[in-house]
Amino acid sequence: MSSVAVVTAQAIQGPVLAGLFLNLTLLGISITQTYFFFNANTKDKPWVKKFIIFLFFMDVVNSVFDMIYVYDALVNHNGDVVAMSSATWSFATDPMCTGIIGGVVQVFFGWRVKVLTGSNIAAAIIWFFGVVQCLAGIGTGIAVIIVPEFLHFQSFTPITCVWLAGSAVCDVSITLMLVFYLRKHKTGYQYTDDIVDRIIRLTVQTGMITSIVAIIDMVLYLTSPKAYHLTFNFMLAKLYTNSLLSSLNARKGWAYSTGSQPSREMPSRSGGVSSGRRPGEVINLSQLGNAHTRPQVFVAVESHQVVDDPHAYDKKEVDFNQSFVPEVHAS
Repeated sequence: MSSVAVVTAQAIQGPVLAGLFLNLTLLGISITQTYFFFNANTKDKPWVKKFIIFLFFMDVVNSVFDMIYVYDALVNHNGDVVAMSSATWSFATDPMCTGIIGGVVQVFFGWRVKVLTGSNIAAAIIWFFGVVQCLAGIGTGIAVIIVPEFLHFQSFTPITCVWLAGSAVCDVSITLMLVFYLRKHKTGYQYTDDIVDRIIRLTVQTGMITSIVAIIDMVLYLTSPKAYHLTFNFMLAKLYTNSLLSSLNARKGWAYSTGSQPSREMPSRSGGVSSGRRPGEVINLSQLGNAHTRPQVFVAVESHQVVDDPHAYDKKEVDFNQSFVPEVHAS
């Protein structure tokens, strides 16, 4: 192999290969999390399960096309400087798949924010950035097909920056909105507040990692003449899928970590008057935080679920609550 081919491989295909390794590693984690999700016997609605199947399918498609590109560049065209310094149709599918996966996950979290907070404006902001970054990701893939030379990727900088910056802004918005709402609606009961704190930590961890990787990807794309940004770009799609699956699967973990603890009686602000609720009735965390009196309750966390009304269940709220935030029972 000539020295030019070696330099080309190191500058372009090296970062791509490293990104593929990370992509496949995260795919393995995604497969494990998908198995845990369907093995948990959750009460999620059929459309949620179909949504997870769709994400898993897109994850596999993304990894397969990435492997096809790397094999073609490093095996079929080994030593061919022109081939190693140019993208193909299979490479172009990566930003497309990443944009689609990231977009649908963000729209999903936007729906989660809407049901939890009741704010159409907050959801609209998330959906706007989610759709914009999805379309920009698809547009970036089309631009790669039109301008396949890696050295000329800077020619479509605007649409790439819209994609990555829009993705980061959307992820940060989701994180801030969920954290703000959860912190604002703490109940004052240590037992339930501990659960809320765990949800907040998970929200920050899963939301910030995707935004940080997207920002690093964009910064390297803008500042480095080499293809280092592709290492981060190749794993971005899997981070979105794993962030959603970890959020769903965490419900099982919380049930195990708290289910063994004995029920703990909470003091009543009004002097310990019993709530009078039926056994198994779900208590609304946000309503408890704003109540004039605090009933005497026994708390036992059974799943990651929050209900917005302790007396009447709206259909949308029930659909949401079967999927995400902690459920607290009183007796």
